[in-house]
Amino acid sequence: MGQVCGTTVLLVEDELFVRMIGADALSEAGYRVIEASDADEALARLERSADVQVLFTDIRMPGSMDGLQLASEVHRRWPSIRILLTSGDTRPTRATIPDDGRFLAKPYRFEALSRELDQLLAH
Repeated sequence: MGQVCGTTVLLVEDELFVRMIGADALSEAGYRVIEASDADEALARLERSADVQVLFTDIRMPGSMDGLQLASEVHRRWPSIRILLTSGDTRPTRATIPDDGRFLAKPYRFEALSRELDQLLAH
């Protein structure tokens, strides 16, 4: 868990309750969490915050773009940000996830989320 300290995760989830649980779990594990409810809010937050290392986004959400489109845009504009996608009903192929990103199916256990983040950050 060495690389966790100081790592900032942008959590994008339109369901408030799910976002709150995810943010609490990430914070307890030592991550700094920035929350957004949709892609537009996520991009606005990224434009104001230079230290995000991981985008953790739901795929299905309302707004101008879904999580896959958001991931592509983030990869294009901030190529150093690692990408982790999640969904309860959509399974993207490796080819559709930008930049060697990862996918975690919902509902996920926190240990699985933590492991995925560790592996993303190790690359």
